[in-house]
Amino acid sequence: MVKVTGIGGVFFRARDPQALAAWYERHLGIDDFQKSVWAQQAGSTIFAPFAHGTEYFGRAEQQWMINFRVDDLDGMMAKLKADGIAVETRVEWDSEVGRFCRIHDPEGNPIELWEPAKNVAGLAD
Repeated sequence: MVKVTGIGGVFFRARDPQALAAWYERHLGIDDFQKSVWAQQAGSTIFAPFAHGTEYFGRAEQQWMINFRVDDLDGMMAKLKADGIAVETRVEWDSEVGRFCRIHDPEGNPIELWEPAKNVAGLAD
């Protein structure tokens, strides 16, 4: 069967694209595409439409939320907090698939950070 092999890009509108790209590079280590193409590590990717009325990722008008895999959630949260970025965690977000936290970029877009569980077949890196 012919199928998609992965995500080739994530594109979204920004009031200040250059400043936002610099923020993602500084705080999350995602290369600014004007400098180079971000080469991410191989691993699991979840593609999941949610019900229209979900409250899982914030404001009702918010149509998307990106989720980034991390290998050390505690270390990432400590770095973000040290950089003055608010980090939200909730016990109910953590499950057998791993641990999660949320941040927002300077334009208010929600970002979920996910440390996959090491023992979940097909999900751990």
